[in-house]
Amino acid sequence: MTTVRLTVAQALVRFLAAQYTERDGQRHRLIDACWGIFGHGNVAGLGQALVESGQGPDAPLPFHQGRNEQAMVHAAVGFARQRGRLSAQAVTTSIGPGATNLVTGAALATVNRLPVLLLPGDIFASRVPDPVLQQLEVPYAGDISVNDALRPVSRYFDRVLRPEALVPAALQAMRVLTDPAEVGAVTLALPQDVQTEAHDWPEEFFAERIWRVARPVPEPEVLALAAEAVRGARRPLLVAGGGIHHSEAEEALRAFADVTGVPVASTQAGKGSLAHDHPCDVGGIGHTGTAVADELARAADLVIGVGTRYTDFTTASGTLFPATARFLNLNVAAFDGHKLGALAVVADARAALEALTGALRGHRVSPDYEAEYRRGKQAWERTVAEAFAPHPLEEKARPSQTQVLGALDSVVGDEDVVINAAGSMPGDLHKLWRARSPRQYHVEYGYSCMGYEIPAAIGVRLAAPDRPVWALVGDGTYLMLPTEIVTAVQEGVNINIVLVQNHGYASIGGLSEQTGGERFGTAYRFRDAEGGYTGEVLPVDLAANAASLGMEVYRAATYDQLREALAAARASERPSCVHVETEQDPAVPAPAPQAWWDVAVAETSQRPAARRARAEYERQRAHQRRHL
Repeated sequence: MTTVRLTVAQALVRFLAAQYTERDGQRHRLIDACWGIFGHGNVAGLGQALVESGQGPDAPLPFHQGRNEQAMVHAAVGFARQRGRLSAQAVTTSIGPGATNLVTGAALATVNRLPVLLLPGDIFASRVPDPVLQQLEVPYAGDISVNDALRPVSRYFDRVLRPEALVPAALQAMRVLTDPAEVGAVTLALPQDVQTEAHDWPEEFFAERIWRVARPVPEPEVLALAAEAVRGARRPLLVAGGGIHHSEAEEALRAFADVTGVPVASTQAGKGSLAHDHPCDVGGIGHTGTAVADELARAADLVIGVGTRYTDFTTASGTLFPATARFLNLNVAAFDGHKLGALAVVADARAALEALTGALRGHRVSPDYEAEYRRGKQAWERTVAEAFAPHPLEEKARPSQTQVLGALDSVVGDEDVVINAAGSMPGDLHKLWRARSPRQYHVEYGYSCMGYEIPAAIGVRLAAPDRPVWALVGDGTYLMLPTEIVTAVQEGVNINIVLVQNHGYASIGGLSEQTGGERFGTAYRFRDAEGGYTGEVLPVDLAANAASLGMEVYRAATYDQLREALAAARASERPSCVHVETEQDPAVPAPAPQAWWDVAVAETSQRPAARRARAEYERQRAHQRRHL
């Protein structure tokens, strides 16, 4: 057996550079690049190995310098989502806080079923220098480090305690990263001394390896039952989830809708599966859904879930679908396929939709049903147009948040990508945004992580350098994690930020008011005489902050100025930020939620607001049901 002598870190870099995925005959680099911030836990190991392998975009494993470990994971996740999970990125950190900063990003990746490879440094395997700088000592166990915090948020975790253990660990890591049903964050914890140890590696370990991403097909018997269920339904509704995008099943979904006339509603992750102007597209579903989609859901006798995991926002916390509804789920993961007592077709979304469409040739929903949902779609489109439109009498006024989205809608093209994750904007986007292409709508609402948008925009732009990318953030989200602006400027990654300043956590403020919390602790204001936050607005200039980090900044005070600023940012060759303050009480507010969301309210209280909220909570909760 021919061997080559390398350190563990050098071997890992060489191994990662030789991994590929293949689906539908198309080959992709599996690990496209490595993000990193170096410290004593990885600088002499992986840092040295990356230098050894070469630098620049043509290096075996290109390197990106980050500013915050959580943000680096978000960038890698944005990249993987844009690439349809066929390519991923790695993230390396030192031990201690660098490693624990990965946890939030890892949870986001795993919740959203997106691949990212985490390579945190770890304490010495030899235990000779013990405790080392930043080591958390655990009195009851000598084999625990802070990296163990990554176990519950990783789909695969291993600690490489000896050089030869890298071989099975690395192979298992690649298996999980490329398995459509198992995918999520993968962690290989690397003790800092082991990273630098030399070993004689078999050359076969570094040979090009192709991981074929399968498209499992439905079992014929189950497919027949599924077709029978659809044929027997009078009011079927298809719920399109993120699995449609991951499987590149958008054309298969369009063909299914064209053949059957079944209306298609979408989750946050699945929005854009059908173009907004397709006759069968009825928009978002659930708490942040459209009126037409939610009314169809309330009367559905068969719900066809494709690539969805049925979060509480989709099901309106178990109040949306009628007790008599039956469920048919097409999902590559059996765990999700069997939810809500469904008939589970465990298969790739595209393969399953194609097979089901073939089995339903000659079948179509009734003309009356089609006419009904098309009338509802037209009515909602009028609601969207009204929410987006500027109002002549308010030309000098600040725009509302929905008018910000309307201005952006008027500027973007089909190729643009719009990214959001937290605050009130995901709800407005889900209800109102007109998705024009499959990957235009990029809202991370599985973990809904404040701070995701800016680094994710970098990852998306790296994955699709020819597509304009927009990160939509409120001031609360911006203040969470603006650090990667420096990365975008340094690397020349031309992203656009739309920074909406409304002086607080506006979304949670509204929820607080609805649930008896009286907007406590949600405004960005000075303290008042009683100690609350109702004083003057804080003199914070976030546009100046973005400029200080190197962005080209455009300030907009009115709708017309906003449109001009957005167009200028899109045309700019520099990373750009459009700053706008929104009207707190707009003349045309965003459409109200069309379905409920269960946020528990205090059962006892002496405050009238909480008592009123509890009464409404009890009224809504009475409609909850389990689908068995």
